[in-house]
Amino acid sequence: MLEKGYLGAHKGVWQSYGNAASAVGNVPGSLSALVVGVPLMLWDSPWAPMTFLIALHLASFLLFNAVIKQIFNPTIQLVFLLLYWLNPWFLFENVIYNPSYLFFFGALHFWSAYHMRESKSFGHTLLHLLSIAMAMQLHYSWIILAMISLYLYVRGIIKINWYAVITAFVIACLSLIPYFQAYLSHPEIRQNPGNKDNARYIGWGFVHVYPIFKGIIYWFRYPSLLFSNTLAMYTNFEWVTAHPMIQKIVQYAYKGIIEIIGIASLWVVWKANYESWKLIKPIAFTRSVSDFSQQQWLSMYALGAFIAILISGALSPIVFNYWHLIIAFGFSLFPILIYIDSYIRIDSKKLIKYIVIIVLYFGLINLIAANDSKKFSYTMDYQMQTLEYVQMQMRN
Repeated sequence: MLEKGYLGAHKGVWQSYGNAASAVGNVPGSLSALVVGVPLMLWDSPWAPMTFLIALHLASFLLFNAVIKQIFNPTIQLVFLLLYWLNPWFLFENVIYNPSYLFFFGALHFWSAYHMRESKSFGHTLLHLLSIAMAMQLHYSWIILAMISLYLYVRGIIKINWYAVITAFVIACLSLIPYFQAYLSHPEIRQNPGNKDNARYIGWGFVHVYPIFKGIIYWFRYPSLLFSNTLAMYTNFEWVTAHPMIQKIVQYAYKGIIEIIGIASLWVVWKANYESWKLIKPIAFTRSVSDFSQQQWLSMYALGAFIAILISGALSPIVFNYWHLIIAFGFSLFPILIYIDSYIRIDSKKLIKYIVIIVLYFGLINLIAANDSKKFSYTMDYQMQTLEYVQMQMRN
C-alpha cells in the first residue's frame, strides 16, 4: 500500500486495483492507493498516511459511541471505550495494511443502520451502502457487511431509500471503471498465481467446513482476552535480559498467563452471547414483530453479524486468519455490553474493580506488543524503514 500510495502521490500513477487476495484476484478499486497517496499529497511524510489511519480509527470509535450512548448509560460507554479503544486486538492493527482500514467502514455501516430503523433516509441509506462499496475496495470481507444489511432488511428492522440505492450503485460502478479496464487488459489480476489448478474456489469453505468453525472461533475470541498469536506469542524479551535461559523463562511464563486468562475469559463471552440470544430468541427471525427495545435491536445486529460470518466462511476459498474477519470486531462487543449492563444492576462496585484490572492488563499487553511482537519492535524506525523501502521500490 505504501508503494501504491507513493506511486500515486509522487508520479501521478494511481493503480486501479489493490493487493492480491490469498486465493483469488486483486481487490478491485483504487481506494487502497488513495488512503495512502492523498495524505501524502497534503503532507509528504511517512507519518501522513499513519496519521490518517489513526484519525479513521478515532472516527470509528466516535461512530460506535454515538449509538452506544443512545442505548446505554455512561458506565457502559466507559466500558465500550475500554473494550474498543484500548483493546490489543484493535491497537495491533495500527499498520498500513488493508484490514486496518476496515474498522471505520464497519462503524459507518453500524451507525447508518441505527439511523435507518425508523425512516427511509436518503443520506443514511447512501452512507450505509457506500460503507459496503468502499470496504469492497479494501478487502473481500466486505461480504460480511452486505450480509448484515440483507438480514436487517429481510428482518424488517432497517428501512431502505431506493433512490439512495440507485445513487450508491452508480457511484460504486463509476469508481470501478478503471478497475474494469485493468481487469480486461491484465489477466494476472484476475486470479492469484499461487492458486494453482483452481484448488480453491468460492464455496470451498462450505465443502471443507473448517473455515466456518474458524469464523465462529474468532467471533468469540475478539471480545475475549485470548489474543492473536502474532500479538502475544512472538515476544522474545531480549530487551529484558541477554541471558537466553532467563529469556525463555520469562517468555513461557508470559505466554502461559496470556493463555490461562484468555481461555478463562471465553466463558464470560459465551455467557454474554447466550444471554444476548435469549433476549431476541422469540423475534430473531419473525419479520412481523416491529416493537422491540434498543438493546434487542443491538442484539439482532450482532446476530446478523454472526450469521454473516457463517456465510462468509461458507463462501471462503481459504481458512481464515484473524485479520480476515476484523471488520466484525466492534460488532462482537455488543453482547458483552448488554451482559455487563445487566450485571451493573447486581454488583456495580465489583465492576469498577474489574475495569481497573482490565485497564492495567490491556496496558501491559499493549506495551509489550508495541515494542516486541511480530509486527512491532523497539529496534525499528518506522519513518526510516518507509523511506528506504519506497526509494528501493521507486528505483526498481
